[in-house]
Amino acid sequence: MAGNREYFNRRLHSLLGVIPVGLFLTQHLVVNHFATKGEEAFNAASHFMESLPFRYLLEIFIIFLPMLYHAIYGLYIAFTAKNNVNRFNTFRNWMFILQRVTGVITFVFVIWHVWETRLAAAFGAEVNFQMMEDILANPFMLVFYLICVVSAIFHFANGLWSFCVSWGITVTPRSQQISTYVTMAFFIALSIVGVRAILAFV
Repeated sequence: MAGNREYFNRRLHSLLGVIPVGLFLTQHLVVNHFATKGEEAFNAASHFMESLPFRYLLEIFIIFLPMLYHAIYGLYIAFTAKNNVNRFNTFRNWMFILQRVTGVITFVFVIWHVWETRLAAAFGAEVNFQMMEDILANPFMLVFYLICVVSAIFHFANGLWSFCVSWGITVTPRSQQISTYVTMAFFIALSIVGVRAILAFV
């Protein structure tokens, strides 16, 4: 019974990491990338997202609750997993460790980012280009954001590889190798989007 529960929890954790959490991350990065077109473009894109109908219901049930489950169960996996990279120094073992490390980094970053944007907005602050420009004017915060955003993107991209394996999409070694190339290319492409968006505020 416990085995079935863990199997279900891991499947749900994997699914939510891609849909909707991973899709939200991608959408969030694309919206932020409008900053490369200037302050007005970013503010227009940001305000459009804020004006979506049923916004709070969407945020709670499509974003925050799935993200909370994925994060909490992900921390459980990260701190109970048995890393064997010292005995088996292979690429996938390193990816396994990096997945756990970037998961913890992303967890800390999401809490911080929500605190200084969403909660600030609840107290009357406006989430706009100027807010992000002020935050990233601090060199420490700039480095912090760059590391954390790239970590979150890696966690999603490498998680896609695990998702394809655990859901039986890539079964053969050949398909898993191709999936590695595809997900790493996705990581690089989305990282360029994320980094360009951050630097646009500087």
